[in-house]
Amino acid sequence: MDTDRHLLLTGVCVSAAALLAGACSQAADTAEGGAGRSECVRVVDEDTGRTGDACLPLAPAEERVDLAEPRFTHPTRITNPLHPTGELRQIVMGGQVDDKPFRTEVSLLPGTKKIAYDGRSVETLVSQYVAFSDGRIQEVALDWYAQADDGSVWYFGEDVFNYESGVVADMEGTWRAGRDDAPPAMIMPAAPEKGDVYRPENLPGKVFEEVTVRAVDQPVDGPYGEVDGAITVRELHMDGSTEDKVFAPGYGEFSTGAEGGDLEAVALAVPTDTKPGPLPDRLTALERAAVAAHESPGKATVREVRAAWDAYRASDTVAELLERQTERDLVALERAGAGARAVGPALRVAQDVTDLRLRYQSVPTVDRDRLALWTRQLGIDTDAGDEGAVAGDVTALELVWERLRDEVPDAAAVDTYLRKLRVAADHEDLAEIRRLAPELASLLPAQHP
Repeated sequence: MDTDRHLLLTGVCVSAAALLAGACSQAADTAEGGAGRSECVRVVDEDTGRTGDACLPLAPAEERVDLAEPRFTHPTRITNPLHPTGELRQIVMGGQVDDKPFRTEVSLLPGTKKIAYDGRSVETLVSQYVAFSDGRIQEVALDWYAQADDGSVWYFGEDVFNYESGVVADMEGTWRAGRDDAPPAMIMPAAPEKGDVYRPENLPGKVFEEVTVRAVDQPVDGPYGEVDGAITVRELHMDGSTEDKVFAPGYGEFSTGAEGGDLEAVALAVPTDTKPGPLPDRLTALERAAVAAHESPGKATVREVRAAWDAYRASDTVAELLERQTERDLVALERAGAGARAVGPALRVAQDVTDLRLRYQSVPTVDRDRLALWTRQLGIDTDAGDEGAVAGDVTALELVWERLRDEVPDAAAVDTYLRKLRVAADHEDLAEIRRLAPELASLLPAQHP
């Protein structure tokens, strides 16, 4: 990798102390729609939530490109190449956070949501963000986006659900345009230029980010070849830290963080990385082996997964990040052997294989088998008596079903069973879940290859 590209993909975190030196000496005029250098956005401690006396080192108002009032004539036609929300069905991202395997599914949900603010109503697209740490749900967010007439994309807020041990711990980070005087916030200019400044979140004290474009028209190594026209931005956060992100045409947010530390990067995007033709036979064999190992991990089933994986990757091109995460999780499964230690790696390997299939199969087809995956996991965790994991499994089923239900003719029956499972999970009634899970499995439109 050449030096420029290496620098492009390297995220930088800067301490608040270094950033804040002299920050409060800013002084300038105030611009309509947002403050200039005289504005003081106070630093908020991320751990305690306390607001300090120091000001963030904000950019001058004249560098901001988000101060004009946006017009939304056709807001759900989102075609901005660097934030193509309306054209991407699903993005899978991988990496590591806090030294644990980290994986996300970002999906365009069916339908739209109208958001009222400042006496008007704007129709938005809804994006579902689901983050898994070590295979288990860690965060869920519903994000709302609209494109202005000039081609810029605006963020109308998000509902955030942060999970601990399978249940919602808090909703920190939730905000919505029109509530608490929160304005819509530009998340991508129409044609970003180096030095542009904008705020994807602009409710100081609750949520706040100021972004500066650091580089444009950069090449990046995509999952299946070089991608031109990427940009690098630096985000200033409310606690005074910064983070670099890369956005690329056809992908939107492409990477956050750095190799060797916390990293979240695109592993595959649909339809950007899809390939015509049927599912390869060796990928079909890998899927069958992964399902068998998920159901009953042991030396024999794990050996079958290893043989099928080695055969498949020798016969087909696999995106680097997908290959790394699958190999990592399979090695962990091989080391775990059988029993409780194998549950996590077996789940992650099964998730990896669904990701591999996205290159050849539609998102609804793969999501059908993700329903089957989480139903299997529900049975595993119920038998283990793990109430927290069971609650997380039910949430995972609900999230996949939210993406899929409009594709299924008889959705009402599945709705009913999921509601019953939710009640049972909330009451930690494992006996009822043990009864309901097989009945739900018989209803799910699974499509194993």
